[in-house]
Amino acid sequence: SYGKMWGMPGAAVRSIRPYQSSEQYLYAMKEDLAEWLKELYDLDIEVGTFVEVLETGAVLCSHANNITHVAGEFARACPGMARHLRLPAAGVACNLTAQPGTFQARDNVSNFIQWCRKEMDIKDVLMFETEDLVLRKNEKNFVLCLLELARRAARFGMRAPTLVQMEEEIEEELRQELDLPPADTPLPRSSRKPRDLHNLDQMVQHLVSRCTCPVQFPMTKISEGKYRVGDSDTLIFVRILREHIMVRVGGGWDTLEHYLDKHDPCRCTS
Repeated sequence: SYGKMWGMPGAAVRSIRPYQSSEQYLYAMKEDLAEWLKELYDLDIEVGTFVEVLETGAVLCSHANNITHVAGEFARACPGMARHLRLPAAGVACNLTAQPGTFQARDNVSNFIQWCRKEMDIKDVLMFETEDLVLRKNEKNFVLCLLELARRAARFGMRAPTLVQMEEEIEEELRQELDLPPADTPLPRSSRKPRDLHNLDQMVQHLVSRCTCPVQFPMTKISEGKYRVGDSDTLIFVRILREHIMVRVGGGWDTLEHYLDKHDPCRCTS
């Protein structure tokens, strides 16, 4: 049955993974956000229960109120910096006992969405709609919205998920290359230990080696976590997130596996 499910050769091998490569980056992001929320709020949440725990909107509204609180403390501590940032001024009304799928849950989620737009200025392209979460119609936009919210809140001192910390490391690396001054981050960044970069190159080469082109699709290491890909001058940044190899693409992330599925000629089946 797995062969039918995946509809591709080698399906038996691939069936061990709970997702296709196109969904892999979403899984990796959910995993990261779940771990982050668990640590922030001592929640019982993991990647498998991610939507269940958040769908009543109670955690989301509490999170919004916490972000507003952190912003207030930041404004008092660093008034000069605060003037240059758009800080949320108002919190959000919340029904903490709302049950899944109810009107109260929809109300919570809707309040959270309004708050993201109005207080955090999150653009429509990164927003989700109430039904996306309550009826699980569009998990992707929900996840992207939470990640964008985390990015913005990190600017005024909220602890950030690992992916956002990695983004900051990469931004810093780019600034150093261009000889720009460091970002005026007023806050001590959480000192993330870059994990296993010596294993990273082996993992990258292992994925690249699955290429079956007559001339292998090249991925050349330029420096730790930075590669030139294909026959272009495209440079990509690669990082390890738990057991996923993540690639920074444009303003977002992909998994290396999915990235290669899209760029390596022998893997571009669609």
